[in-house]
Amino acid sequence: MTLVAVPSYRISPVTAAAAATLNVLAPGRVVLGLGTGFTARNTMGLPPVKLADLRDYIATVRGLLAGEDVLYREGDAERWIRLLTSDRSVGCFNLDDPIEIHVAANGPKALRLAGECGDGWITAGAMPEMVGPGGEAVRGAAEDAGRSFDTPGGRPFTTALSTGCILRDGEALSSERVTRRVGAISVVGVHAAWESRYGRGSNLGLRNDDVATAYDEYIEKYASERGSPRDRRYLDVHEGHMIYLKPGEEQFVPTDGLPILSLVGSPEQTLERAQQYAEAGVDSLALQVVPGMARELIEEFSRHVIPKL
Repeated sequence: MTLVAVPSYRISPVTAAAAATLNVLAPGRVVLGLGTGFTARNTMGLPPVKLADLRDYIATVRGLLAGEDVLYREGDAERWIRLLTSDRSVGCFNLDDPIEIHVAANGPKALRLAGECGDGWITAGAMPEMVGPGGEAVRGAAEDAGRSFDTPGGRPFTTALSTGCILRDGEALSSERVTRRVGAISVVGVHAAWESRYGRGSNLGLRNDDVATAYDEYIEKYASERGSPRDRRYLDVHEGHMIYLKPGEEQFVPTDGLPILSLVGSPEQTLERAQQYAEAGVDSLALQVVPGMARELIEEFSRHVIPKL
């Protein structure tokens, strides 16, 4: 599964071709995740892709993956296009095995689009109690559009995107290891709060003026020390995006809130949190990890969580 491809980063035929190529390597096991690009677009100082454009993009990609000719628009030009090397024996594309398109959505309009256009739903950062209502909104939108999901109860296959770290004996939430593991991912909410007051990107409704002001003071000092131009402040804010924390940025990691916002805690607490997601309707729990720490996360969850679900 791609989590999550953004329309403005690749034109639709390129995305379709890439998915069809992956389908050669993993026949029938490819899921294409598409969304408006909340954090990805923020790193460029841009708002999310418009939902109408995402809808058109999904339609184009779906048509190409179905082996159809699709009317493609580029500016004022309109041309019929198709994936030309559709013969599977050549080894370029596999259009025989279906590729599902799952839509990333959190807001009400995007949830509706997921139901109308998607084969499944991806939610980022949603707590378990938000999953049920969100999934019901997607299911209802599909029903209104004359569609249904081929799953128990007609609900969408749901993927929740989060992060996690299982504490060792006596380890504190504020330990260096936990901060390195989840800090860069957890401060995305702080960046969104900054965007809500000072930026031009998306904030997902995460408005907190106190946090935004404090972070702005930090980032102004950080940027001035590096001679960064004022009109590129969003680049300073999103430096290290979900990969690492900038010097001094660890002060904004919401340490006490980590067990609520993600799967961080003792083995027992983490298992309980994973069970809450499953009971809420999550089918796939995708955990983001920073470079160099994937094996540690896999070993932790393989030992303490996965066998007990």
